[in-house]
Amino acid sequence: MKGLFITFEGGEGAGKTSIIEEINQTLTDKGYKTVKTREPGGIKISEKIRQVILDRSHTEMDARTEALLYAAARRQHLVEKVIPKLKEGYIILCDRFIDSSLVYQGYARGLGIDEVYHINQFAIQDCMPDVTFLLDLPPKKGLERIHGNYEREQNRLDLEDLSFHQKVYEGYHLLANRFSDRIKLIDAGQSFDRVLNSSLNAIEAFLK
Repeated sequence: MKGLFITFEGGEGAGKTSIIEEINQTLTDKGYKTVKTREPGGIKISEKIRQVILDRSHTEMDARTEALLYAAARRQHLVEKVIPKLKEGYIILCDRFIDSSLVYQGYARGLGIDEVYHINQFAIQDCMPDVTFLLDLPPKKGLERIHGNYEREQNRLDLEDLSFHQKVYEGYHLLANRFSDRIKLIDAGQSFDRVLNSSLNAIEAFLK
């Protein structure tokens, strides 16, 4: 792989999408070849799987079904978009990746982090991010942001109560300790400009 695979993680309302948009523009302006994408989604098949996963009417969905659907969407996204662009030397900026599954299904849903990791190993074949930025924000504050943003996509995860999102928050911190060489914490409670500058400084240091 000649490119760089950067993923962004965080709970609901952490601001990943907005930060990725600005980072993508900044890197493009500096002459880097970039691809901005998301999970689940990023390509046609995975976007269709996303619709099934996040449909607010699918409240009966089993946790294992959910985990398998995320892994399926991830596999197609990788082989169709991420891996080809990495081979062409692009910087991939991806909104969520495997860590989301480990936290949401593995920890918060109670399936087990290691169990969900094994499911995803089959899907990704060791294609892990070079670096992951965890936008760290307490869940109560993140949910307040969501409820005040009427333009944001409303999905099935928004129906979960605060205790679920608290477990997501705990799970991310467990992963940050477990994979401290890859996962870099960014305080998402700062102003947007501070979060952006912290992220850009970390990326530029990594590129050097």
